[in-house]
Amino acid sequence: MIESLLVANRGEIARRIIRTARRLGIRAIAVHSEADAGLPFVSEADEAVCVGPANPAQSYRNVEAILAAAKSTGAQAVHPGYGFLSENAEFARTVEASGLIWVGPGADAISAMGDKINARNLMAAAGVPVAPGTTEPAADLAAAVAAAGEIGYPVMVKAAAGGGGMGMGVANDEAALHIEYDKVRSFAERMFGDGSVLIERYFPRVRHVEVQILGLADGRVVALGERECSVQRRNQKLVEESPSPAVSPELRERFLAAAVRAGEAVNYRNAGTVECLLDPTTGEFFFLEMNTRLQVEHPVTELVYGVDLVEEQLRVAAGLAPTFDPDALAPRGHAIELRVNAEDPKRFLPGPGVIKTWVEPTGEGVRVDSGYVEGNTVTPFYDSLMAKLIVSGADRAEAIERAKAAVAAFELAGPKNNLPFFAELLENDEFLSGDYDTAIVTRMR
Repeated sequence: MIESLLVANRGEIARRIIRTARRLGIRAIAVHSEADAGLPFVSEADEAVCVGPANPAQSYRNVEAILAAAKSTGAQAVHPGYGFLSENAEFARTVEASGLIWVGPGADAISAMGDKINARNLMAAAGVPVAPGTTEPAADLAAAVAAAGEIGYPVMVKAAAGGGGMGMGVANDEAALHIEYDKVRSFAERMFGDGSVLIERYFPRVRHVEVQILGLADGRVVALGERECSVQRRNQKLVEESPSPAVSPELRERFLAAAVRAGEAVNYRNAGTVECLLDPTTGEFFFLEMNTRLQVEHPVTELVYGVDLVEEQLRVAAGLAPTFDPDALAPRGHAIELRVNAEDPKRFLPGPGVIKTWVEPTGEGVRVDSGYVEGNTVTPFYDSLMAKLIVSGADRAEAIERAKAAVAAFELAGPKNNLPFFAELLENDEFLSGDYDTAIVTRMR
């Protein structure tokens, strides 16, 4: 097993990785910005190195500073978490070229899946269902209009290099397409350094369902069930649950088989997620993208399948067999994750500030993966996620009841937070029925 691990991330995911590393007897090394010096992940690591000021470009995305920290601390491996450099193929190559172990998929797989058009084409060739759309970037507005004419309105205009729900727009007609094409291309150039745009069919009513895959050290790819991720605001997830209440055993079998084919198509190793759109009317599903990293919502899979995905990542990176029997994977019970963000619960606008009260709920089936404690400051420099409240039960009904109690017991004051939204959601008839889609938050607001 790896003996020392540098965690190239911050907040709750850094703390989460450090927890598993220390349980396994691995020396855990944190890197942090000047703004994060007082956060729990820094003090809980065996060693910590400041890699720059608050600006992520000068700290958490500063490749030279992170590699220098790895060298000075004698780290053997690097875990990128999610966000920041986690899906940067060049960073993965640089880590390995420096003689370090990269805890993630190979750089070639990251590159292949990083471009959405290339990923769509690869998946189609592998027999994974893809939604009607362009097979190459729409070079200009005229090409976008022609593609939309073939696909049929409404269409989704999407940044080919985007991710995290960013760089997307919907056009219901040609006039709207003129506006959305320019908007998405400009945003993509600014945010991703790549203005390539693709056009896809847009589904007015759709569910967002993803499959957790793990590429093992022996070359096999296995699937650890699906997660429902349809509670979203601005195309970004707020709630995830596993199993999905929309997926029947027969549909699950097709979902998991397609996800395994997706991983095999790029010789995938380590943890990844195959994201899909599910048409709840027809039961058709289509490949959306593959996230070549550990997902924010991985805890619901851990609770339902009884695995520690970070440990499995480390074992794959070290060339070791998994702790579980790949031929005997089966879900047990139900789990729900609520992303507790520092944001207004009505309009979901960021609301950073000093945490004056922070008391986490406890009890059977309750888990909290948090990045902060009382007295910490949630700064405006990073994502607004403060904690993940994860609950599990024998079935969905029990998990929901435990979620209600946990939300009510979570004492949080200082920054604005979305706990009131979750209290509302957990009483919402549409959510309770399990028959909801990605527009549920819009209907609630």
